[in-house]
Parts: sequence; structure tokens; C-alpha cells
Amino acid sequence: MGSSRRILGTLGLLSCLTLSASPASGAPSPKELPRVAFTERYQAVQHGGLVRASNSAIGCRKEQSPEAEPCADVKRGAAGVNGDFEMFYSEVDTDPDTYNSTRAELKVPQGSKVSYARLYWGGNLRVGEQKPPRDNGRVLVAEPGGAYKEVLADTVIGHRADAGSDAYQASADVTPLVRKGGAGMWTVSQLNVAMGHSEVGAWGGWTLVVAYEHPKEPLRRISLWDGFEAPAARAGGGVVGIEGLQAPPGAAGKVGLVGYDGDRGVLGDSLTVTSDSGRRVVLGDAENPFNDVMNSTVTEFGDHSFVRQPEHINNLGYDADVFDLSPALSGGARSLNFTFTGESQGHFLGVLFVQTDARR
Repeated sequence: MGSSRRILGTLGLLSCLTLSASPASGAPSPKELPRVAFTERYQAVQHGGLVRASNSAIGCRKEQSPEAEPCADVKRGAAGVNGDFEMFYSEVDTDPDTYNSTRAELKVPQGSKVSYARLYWGGNLRVGEQKPPRDNGRVLVAEPGGAYKEVLADTVIGHRADAGSDAYQASADVTPLVRKGGAGMWTVSQLNVAMGHSEVGAWGGWTLVVAYEHPKEPLRRISLWDGFEAPAARAGGGVVGIEGLQAPPGAAGKVGLVGYDGDRGVLGDSLTVTSDSGRRVVLGDAENPFNDVMNSTVTEFGDHSFVRQPEHINNLGYDADVFDLSPALSGGARSLNFTFTGESQGHFLGVLFVQTDARR
């Protein structure tokens, strides 16, 4: 996000939404709404857990601001915001008929059964060019070693336009595809984001979230939530509450999130979790400071623990991070409240997933 963009406050309380199904190719686009409340998409108590694969679809090519760090340094992790660069599609396949193709490793443990999988994608449609919103609900996906298959959004698309950005997130149930494709490098292309340069900046990416069962893993409660919310100029923080955890004292857990247009080095965004036991923890790690959680990283417990192509450290407006939730569970938990605050220049939230040990 560029340095002179709209000033936003904290994330507002989340509201209700009715979901709608996606039509087949050639039919009208799925329903779009500017604000999609966070609701639970999937939950289970099972021996197993949650994994994900993620990557951004676009990166910097040339500096456009005299204050900008060199693009090569930004890709290696230097601070930088997308509005200071000319942005260009990442391209890892050899197909001349696709654009912004990227890959990421999905680490489903050997011997597991995939119980649910959902693909999320989104970005900004308005930069140096204007992308057509009618293409928001479609991407191409290739499983490890496989050919591209069309994936269509199967629920309402979050789509919010203002004077600067034209942001969206779409998603689809891809459980059969992931059951067949399994672990390895997944490729996503034709993700509808704009490239070029403008004050608002270009950004976008995708995340594949997978729930799996494995008889040798602990009994866990897993929960996947999604929506499309922007930090709003109102009092209080945006809260997602999760009930029925039955996490015993000392339980292990993790929480993952997906966000758009967070800026590395622009402070003020945070994620706090509070359990019903009264334990309150501000989440963060070595790669995600507690006051700059939305800092354009794709990490797990502060590490870059799975392969991505390309593998930029600063993804210039795309976040897909997993944090250690165990400190919040030290006293056990029947429920957790996740509270988000937004940086001054604003960002969009799309996905929250939670895994906790369950009481036997």
C-alpha cells in the first residue's frame, strides 16, 4: 500500500452473511459483496491436523520511488511497500498461455487421508492496468506433476472497491483434487490481479488450506474460518470467537491467517488471542513482530519451512502466516477470541484457521 493512502482504524465487528454457489463457466459471475463476515467453513475433531501451501502471485520489478530500497533487497526481506515499485507477474511454468504462475509445497504427512481442502485467492484489480472483476472467480490449478485444471469459486466473493484499490478474495472447495494430488508442489496460475505501478500498489496471492486425518497423530480440534474484512474506522477490534475447544492445560496449538495489502515496516497491526481461562497473548515471532503481524511474509512459527517458487521474503502485500498458539492454551481453553487491529494504512483479512489438542 502506498504511503499516502486512506487512513483506516481498527477492524470492525464482524457481521452475518449468506453464502451463494458458483455457476459453471459461461454463466454470470458469483455474487460479490464488499464485506464478508468471518464464519466457520469447516470444523472437526479428529486425529490429524491442518497444513497449508501459499505463495504470492506478483513481485517488484523496478523502483518507482526515490526512497524505495532496491527491488532485489526487498525480495530478500528489506522493508518496502508495493506502491513504491513497478510490480510484475511471477512466472514459473513454461505455458505461454498462462500468467502469474507460482508454486508452493504442500506437506501432507505420509499415510494421511485428506478430509477437507479449500483454495483461497485474491488481490488488487486496479493498478497501472484495470483487471475485469468477471474473472475473479476462476483460477487454474495443477497438482504435483499434473496438468492445469480450472477451479471456480463456489461461494460469495468478497469484492471491495474504493478510491485507491479494487480488492477481492474468492475460494473453492478442492477436496477431491487434493485427495488425488497429495503432497508436493502445487501450482496456481491465471490469478486475477493487476500489474504495473500506482500509488495504491499491486498485490495478490493464494493459499491452499488442507485438513487431514492420521491415526498416529494426537486428537485435535481443527477449525477453518473465512471472510473478507478491511480495517474500519470505528472503535474496538475485529473479533473472531471459537467455541467448544476442550483443550486441556498445556495443550499445543497453532493459528494461521491470510491477509492482503499489509506493509512491511508500517506498524500498528496486531493479533491478540484471549482464552476463557483469562490468558491473553499477543501473537508474533521472529519474522512477524507483534506490532507488524501483516508484514508481507509467508512463514510458519517464524520460519520459511516449505519450498516456494519464487520464494520472496517480502511478498509486498500478501501474508500467509502460522503462529504458535500454545502459550494461550497453558491454562486450557474451552473458547478463544482472536482480536485484530489494523495498521494505519489498512489491510484486508481473508482466512483464519486454528488447530488445538483436544481432551481425550
